[in-house]
Amino acid sequence: MLDLQPFTHPAIVLPGALLLGLIVGSFLNVVIYRIPIMLQREWRQQCAELLEQEVALADDGHPPRFNLITPNSHCPQCDKEIKPWENIPLVSYLLLGGKCSQCKTPISRRYPLVELATGLLTLLLAWELGLGWPLALACLLVWSLVSLTMIDIDHQLLPDNITLPLLWLGLLANCFGLFTNLNDAVIGAAAGYLSLWSVFWLFKLLTGKEGMGYGDFKLLAALGAWMGWQSLPLIILLSSVVGAVLGILMMVVQGRDRATPIPFGPYLAIAGFIALLYGDRITQSYLQLLG
Repeated sequence: MLDLQPFTHPAIVLPGALLLGLIVGSFLNVVIYRIPIMLQREWRQQCAELLEQEVALADDGHPPRFNLITPNSHCPQCDKEIKPWENIPLVSYLLLGGKCSQCKTPISRRYPLVELATGLLTLLLAWELGLGWPLALACLLVWSLVSLTMIDIDHQLLPDNITLPLLWLGLLANCFGLFTNLNDAVIGAAAGYLSLWSVFWLFKLLTGKEGMGYGDFKLLAALGAWMGWQSLPLIILLSSVVGAVLGILMMVVQGRDRATPIPFGPYLAIAGFIALLYGDRITQSYLQLLG
């Protein structure tokens, strides 16, 4: 599993990691909002081509050219372009009082919360891993998990353009044994996909319903590629526990119906993060408890 490096230069690394995480968190807000729209446009275009129809991409209320860079961020209410000094992570939100500088429309609290969460998670990675390639790659993994979590909450969607590159990156990282050996990584990717795929089809044959999406299979495959097949039982167990606890809380606090679909991706992401940093310790503690 992950070989932790001695921590060096904490006075430089930790503040730098926190600042980097805040900046990346601001960009992740763009990713979370725009990737689903970009995918919907792509699917609409593909359907139009299949049906030999013309489609006006601007009909969805967004400019014809729409990606992670263009157009610049703007207020959805008054369309005022957000200036660079109005987009400083956390600081701008506090200085603006959580409102648009022009129309005073409240800005969702989710934006600074995503920035803060990304900053704190990056800080924790730096604290646990120290400087080195494992830290750099683990940051890419965790930032991707943050994006996938929020997109799945919003749209019940785990985009292939995030999960599949994540899977290949995990395999490439383990070509050099950064998190586990390559054999365990390849088996982990296959076992991660097939385990949930089997549960999906068994549930569908028994009930006639689809209990989860293919994106969940690909995400667990990616986590298996990063951490090896040995981590999969722990990830599945942790995700089930987290899902059960949060599901009950949502039913009690928000009054959600039991029939309301609940995305499984966020629970896999949380479990994957815990397994990445603390999987070995949890397993060893459990074995010691059993004697």
